[in-house]
Amino acid sequence: MRRQRMHILMACLWASALGFAPGAEAKPEVELKLATVAPEGSSWMKTMRAIDTEVRAATGGSVGFKIYPGGVQGDEMVVLRKVRSGQLHGGGFTGVGLGVIAPALRVMELPFLFPDYAAIDKAYDCVGPQLEAQLLQGGFTLLGWAEVGFVHLFSKAPLATQAELKKAKMWLWEGDPLAESFYRAFGVVPVPLAVTDVMTALQTGLIDAVYASPLACLALQWFTRVHHFTDVPITFASGAVVVDKAAFERIPAQHRDSVQRICRTRFRELVLATRKQNDEALVEIAKNGVGRVAVSAEELRAFQSVGKSVWQEQKGKLYTAELLDAVQRRDCAAGSSSSAR
Repeated sequence: MRRQRMHILMACLWASALGFAPGAEAKPEVELKLATVAPEGSSWMKTMRAIDTEVRAATGGSVGFKIYPGGVQGDEMVVLRKVRSGQLHGGGFTGVGLGVIAPALRVMELPFLFPDYAAIDKAYDCVGPQLEAQLLQGGFTLLGWAEVGFVHLFSKAPLATQAELKKAKMWLWEGDPLAESFYRAFGVVPVPLAVTDVMTALQTGLIDAVYASPLACLALQWFTRVHHFTDVPITFASGAVVVDKAAFERIPAQHRDSVQRICRTRFRELVLATRKQNDEALVEIAKNGVGRVAVSAEELRAFQSVGKSVWQEQKGKLYTAELLDAVQRRDCAAGSSSSAR
């Protein structure tokens, strides 16, 4: 008996020395399992880890997150299926996954809609609560808005004109109706693939052009397989972290507000960091020999004109005319920003 007590004591001493004192890693009462394609070490994952630590501290260890990075749980469509089957509780999604939950959210990603970040912030101030309500109606609680950033074309051959775009073997995120509409408007026949298959497709020549934010292109290493990027962004890619409504309601009522407050504060910080990192990523990609392709003013007007035709085509399908009008105006009454971003 004395020997057994000695073994227990030694185990506790070792655990304490290594920072694993008994109870420090105890499983919380409510552990929400979230998945993302963002790789470990990325800003997304650093934010998620920080949120988990802060939430555990704020709730006395009763609420926490288990996070699966790097697409280990599959791409966004697979993750959504796993959420609906109860294997996961939520995750970090781009507009593609969010659009499956609530199609109206794709209004934020219409081609050539936003000229700059200020316009994006104004739009969220205006319609953010409506978009959050759409997610809730789709069965998900918003933890926080994030964003992927402005999206550029990255390609093996220069893409500065509509004629050049038509010739490209363009990747299409499989199951993305908005991107499909964009390509159709420009007369492009794309190659549908899951995000996880893009690198292999670039290596084999199945595709020779992709669309992505600079940060995503850098993180996913796609920039190593292209030679050019088009300097005019074609759209803005949104994002958010959401959790199944029923799973969120397992959190004790007294902790829900603090969990959401922590998440929204951290994700707003992430948005600002992501914007800076996208600018830095574009510089880094250029340093690695990927050349900038300029688009003429005349060609840009033509691109924008075709892009606006997509706005009209998807009106009444993905979103209402009223929502599109509100996003375009961006002049809603002040005061909604605290709930939107």
